Amino acid sequence: MTIQLYKMKHEKLTTKENLIPFILITALFFLWGMAHGMLDVLNKHFQDVLQISRSKSGLIQFSVYMAYFTMALPAGIFMGRFGYKKGIVFGLLLFATGAYIIVPASLIQSFWLFLTGLFVLGCGLTTLETAANPYTTKLGPKETAERRINFSQSFNGLAWIIGPIIGGLFILGNDGGETGNKLHSIIMPYAMIGTLVLIIALIYMRTTLPEITEEQQEHYKAAADTSVILLKPLIKHSHFVFAVIAQFCYVAAQTGIFSFFVNYMTDPELQPHFDNKTAALMLGIGGFGLFMIGRVSGSWMMRYVKPSKILAIYSACCCILLPVVSLGLGLISIISLFLLFFLMSIMFPTIFALGIKDLGEKTKKAASYIVMAIVGGAIFPMFMGWIADISSMAVGFFVPIPLFLFILFFALRGHKVVA
Repeated sequence: MTIQLYKMKHEKLTTKENLIPFILITALFFLWGMAHGMLDVLNKHFQDVLQISRSKSGLIQFSVYMAYFTMALPAGIFMGRFGYKKGIVFGLLLFATGAYIIVPASLIQSFWLFLTGLFVLGCGLTTLETAANPYTTKLGPKETAERRINFSQSFNGLAWIIGPIIGGLFILGNDGGETGNKLHSIIMPYAMIGTLVLIIALIYMRTTLPEITEEQQEHYKAAADTSVILLKPLIKHSHFVFAVIAQFCYVAAQTGIFSFFVNYMTDPELQPHFDNKTAALMLGIGGFGLFMIGRVSGSWMMRYVKPSKILAIYSACCCILLPVVSLGLGLISIISLFLLFFLMSIMFPTIFALGIKDLGEKTKKAASYIVMAIVGGAIFPMFMGWIADISSMAVGFFVPIPLFLFILFFALRGHKVVA
């Protein structure tokens, strides 16, 4: 197994001296994937035990995704000044702090303190992603950089599957009884996560990581140096502008669908419907399993079919399937909902790649803005939840259709580079 980590088809995936750092970095991908996976079962839990509306439960995603939007540039500045290792340790400490804040929030049953903990945790996740993605590409030969990051990302996909399963087994369905602490089931998972992350931070502190060069640090300096003045030259490139909007639409739609999957599957107005734990297991194994399969198969298909064509077909299929989900046609609607996970799998990286095409020296600046479009995930779940509150959960699944229509436009015309 060890040999396979740094040797593949006679090309080194990483070097012997970088093997331990590479394993540690890959562990980070798993950690933040699990944190996101657990997040998608919390909406239903808070609705049940605190009797809050679906729109208010959308504040859970708002807290984390606003952290991404808020922390993205500061994380880049921190990394440019202090380097990878200190950035990773800082991110892990924020991650652990956020998890530990959730513990007293659960003890006193404070939804707002819980959201504060999620925001701090999200700042930690943002810092880790800012560091880990480019750092992975440096831990070995340049020729195998893409394979290294894909290898690490596969553990992120695995964690997205495991996260909802953990949430379903330890959180959903445990309400503390009529007189007990309604949020007691959240305490142990997040206390364990905080402790695990803190241990990993201590390991990083005691581990020698390869130093980065001045040239490599330019990635962070460029990412951090984003302003309105620097945005002006980019606005001239219509495919970049459309990519930012398309990415906003995608993250918004994805977050809404992921967040309210359990709500849909447990809705007593729909037949068949399931209990919370079963729905969470279906989200992890079925939904995120298909999402991971879609990523792998989509990457393979792009060797033979233009990415923009696949994006167009997949987004068009989403527009067709969402009404089927909303109509509540039993098993047909459930299958359609699962297929959405498969179809959404390739959208983020494909929109990203098409949006930075042929931008030359402006590429890094453009990448920063496209990543910031993740703020769509902060806003949309509350709106989708509000629609569900005033009508029904099934009707709520009509709402992402205009978002996928814009992605379809981007795939057909908006991505084209205008000379």
